[in-house]
This record gives sequence, C-alpha cells and structure tokens, in this order.
Amino acid sequence: MHRTLRLANPRPFLSTARTQPRHLAAVRHNHQNASPTPTASSASSANVNTNHDQRTTHFGFQTVPEAAKESLVRDVFEKVASSYDLMNDAMSMGVHRLWKDDFVARLKPGARGPLRCIDVAGGTGDIALRILDYARENYADRETSVDVVDINPEMLKEGFKRFKKTMYHNTPQIAFKEANAQAMPESEFPSNTYDLYTIAFGIRNCTSVPDVLKEAYRVLKPGGTFACLEFSRVNNPLFRSIYDQYSFSVIPLLGTLLAGDRASYQYLVESIRRFPPQPEFAKMIQDAGFATGALHEGKGGAWIDLWDGIASIHTGVKL
Repeated sequence: MHRTLRLANPRPFLSTARTQPRHLAAVRHNHQNASPTPTASSASSANVNTNHDQRTTHFGFQTVPEAAKESLVRDVFEKVASSYDLMNDAMSMGVHRLWKDDFVARLKPGARGPLRCIDVAGGTGDIALRILDYARENYADRETSVDVVDINPEMLKEGFKRFKKTMYHNTPQIAFKEANAQAMPESEFPSNTYDLYTIAFGIRNCTSVPDVLKEAYRVLKPGGTFACLEFSRVNNPLFRSIYDQYSFSVIPLLGTLLAGDRASYQYLVESIRRFPPQPEFAKMIQDAGFATGALHEGKGGAWIDLWDGIASIHTGVKL
C-alpha cells in the first residue's frame, strides 16, 4: 500500500497516516517461546506456513520474526522523526551533514542534464533537498526532480514541513510517497523509470537488504546509478574501540537526555553493528545485478570510506 503527496495539498496525507502497532515487548517475549506443536492431522498442511512464520531476522541484537521487524522499525522512527537530525548528530558526532554533502557532490546531479531521482528511506527530505540545491546552484537545473519514499508517514511529515520553507514547495520537482522499499508497487514505481536511486542511513533498517537492492535495480533505467550512504565498519582497531565505547555508552545516554528515548537510540547503535561490512555489502550490490568497482575501498573500488569507515558510500550502475 502506498500514498503519494504532492506538496500542493498536504491535508489528505496528514489525515490518513495510520497508527501502527507497538508490540516490541510482545515480540521480545514471544520470540523466545517455541510455537505450539501441530497435531498429526494438521502437521502436513501447516508445515510450510509454520516454517515461514518461524523465519527470523535481527532487530538490533535481538532475534525477531521476520514479519515483525517492519513494525518494530516503524515504531522507532515514529518516535525519533521529530528529532531525526538530532539523532544523526548523536550517531555521527555531528558530521553526518558533511557526509551527506559529500555524498551528493560525488553524484553530481544536473551535470549531464535533468535527472529523475528517487530517494528511498528519505522521509525527512535532507538528501532530496541537497540533490535539488546542487543541481540548481551548479548547473542552473530546475528540471531535476526527486520522489522521496519512506515507509513511515511521520518521517514524511517532517520532510513536507522542511520543503514548505523552500522554493521547491508546490512544484513538480518534489513528491513524497509512502511505500515499502522492499516491494514498491509497479503501478506507482514502474520499472526502468529513474536515473538515480539514493538511500542514506536507511538500508540497514530494512528487513531484507537483497529485496531492497532488487527493487532498486528494477526501478532504475539502464545506465542508472544506485548510491548508498550508510554507517559501516571502522577499519582501524584502536579507532574502532573508541567509537564502540562512544556508541554504546554515550549515544543511548544522549537519547535519554535529548529525546527521552534510550531504547530507540540503543537499537540504532546495534543496527549499525549488525550491518554487513563493506566488502560483504558491495558483493550484495553486485549480486543484485549492478556493476561496481572492484571489491576494495578507494579509487577503482566499490566503495569509499568516510572517517575510516564510520560511514561508507557504495555505488553501482544498472547495465
């Protein structure tokens, strides 16, 4: 299910945002208990469904049913939506703004003419705004457009408010759409549509990263670029140890002090540690069909490390 918002008429979007279930406590309890044993008469017919129901994934350091993760992550971002930039300041020691500037500048939107872009898990609009500003300021491009996609309506509301303060408000250059990155409806997101697909600090929160990459490949035009900015694995062991101490000791405390929400910030720290290291993620991008650089960092490589790997930029091209 999806919803589309053009900035001209926000009311329907705001009035139809759903309240999602909050059942973290129940999941924490239930995933530790075995499912009831089926009776002999029903075992055969229930076997496939039972196996499906028992598929698990990670939610931070917890193991949860795959079907539950989406609502758990949605719950986290509903809580942090109004303080999202503050949260990223805490997670990155304030430098996420510089990383996002670098991310967009490397992509050079507008350099080869107007682009149709999709920014996924981009609800607050900070990457979309950078794309449009970069194209306009550097190439006098007012035709590049961005569809901002997020599964969380609260995040999309924050993006809408941000864009109301800009020159792009009420123009065809920006649209907000509620959809799941793993299964964007073909009717709203046709195959071979976009020139540029971006996702920043979002893919690690998805239940199935391969499914997200598969969808990215589908909606991009041949020759289109996939670009991902994500927290990653710090390379230097000493720096990694210091950053881990900061992450697990300071960030949850900041969540308590600044947002009154330790649990959400604890999850976000844990989600970074559970995300695949750079070479493994680069291989996943290749497996989705994208052409990348070699499986190493830097010139000619599949990714670029920022701050020794606290974050990394991965790119691939749909052939």
